[in-house]
Amino acid sequence: MYFDHSATTKPDERVLRTFMDASVSYFANPASLHAEGKRTEKLLERARTQILAAIGLELTEGIFTSGGTESNNLAILGYVYANQHKGRHLITTSIEHPSVLRVFQDLEKQGFTVDYLTVDKEGRISMDELKSTLQDDTILVSIMHVNNEIGSIQPIEQCAKIIHTFPRAKFHSDCVQSFGKLSFAGFADGPDLISLSAHKMYGIKNSGFLAYRKNIQLQPIVFGGGQEQKLRSGTVSVPHAAALAKAVRLLMEEVDLQQFQQWRNELVEFFSEFDECKVLAPNASAPYILSVAFAQITGEIAINFLQQQGIIVSTSSACSSKNSDVSHVIEAISIPQKFEKGVIRISLGKDQTIEEIEQLKVAVRQLIELIRKGVGK
Repeated sequence: MYFDHSATTKPDERVLRTFMDASVSYFANPASLHAEGKRTEKLLERARTQILAAIGLELTEGIFTSGGTESNNLAILGYVYANQHKGRHLITTSIEHPSVLRVFQDLEKQGFTVDYLTVDKEGRISMDELKSTLQDDTILVSIMHVNNEIGSIQPIEQCAKIIHTFPRAKFHSDCVQSFGKLSFAGFADGPDLISLSAHKMYGIKNSGFLAYRKNIQLQPIVFGGGQEQKLRSGTVSVPHAAALAKAVRLLMEEVDLQQFQQWRNELVEFFSEFDECKVLAPNASAPYILSVAFAQITGEIAINFLQQQGIIVSTSSACSSKNSDVSHVIEAISIPQKFEKGVIRISLGKDQTIEEIEQLKVAVRQLIELIRKGVGK
């Protein structure tokens, strides 16, 4: 029983078929001038157009990348390097994914000024702090839509409206954990750049996308033959692009947020029965992510016990699950110390069943009984 969809998802068989078909029928280099190259290029551009149309938000340009990490790096470094003559002040949050945080930390070493927005106990930033932190020389703000560890949703439309009152400031959002699940429909304003990753939406690993507005100026961070509008050199994998477009279409058609929300509410109520548990960000999290902390045991003990019952969950983040230190996100939301190292993340997927939810509850009750008997002390 797999409850770790925020770490990665199992590729949809239909996406895999698209990848295989494209690999066989569209194997030519899309940069080639011959007929097969032109035919492959048409498929590439069709995939790009479909993904951009699904995103909306007036983002008309897009680059295929190797995943969310590269998309985040290109968005931040590419924009900052191309626009540093306009200003050297940057803003992000204290709970970003490492592929964002570490880029900003490196930019600080290069002489840029970076402010890190704080969050409340639900993992939400303050609009007042965002307003007061913006400056005339702010050129980029990066705020993730859904946090990968605790699921906190940031109000990116509100953020965009505030950021865009500063003419030099552009807004990047890491939407790896939200795109295809939470809709941007109806937004009057939104980010100028967003990052996506295929393997978070039943696509294929090593496949991602960076979408951005037409007026955005970027500088490449990978150099070579000048593919992808001279911004991401290297022969483009058209099968990956076609498969990503397929994954986007399927997820947007098939995701059932109402069912996720019902199950999440049920699990929040269930975990709230136990003094040994604390639900993190209970009121501000995405419907498909539930972060729970146990007292007296570590997250590793919890996931190992649940795994013995046939249930797969993760610690707060798969990206840092082998690190025994308390994650930067858990530190940022200031939970009681006795819960800090006992965090697990339960993330729901489109093929989840009510039977699996019930079996998860049974296993957790067994774990609570062991905690009460002193296991892990």
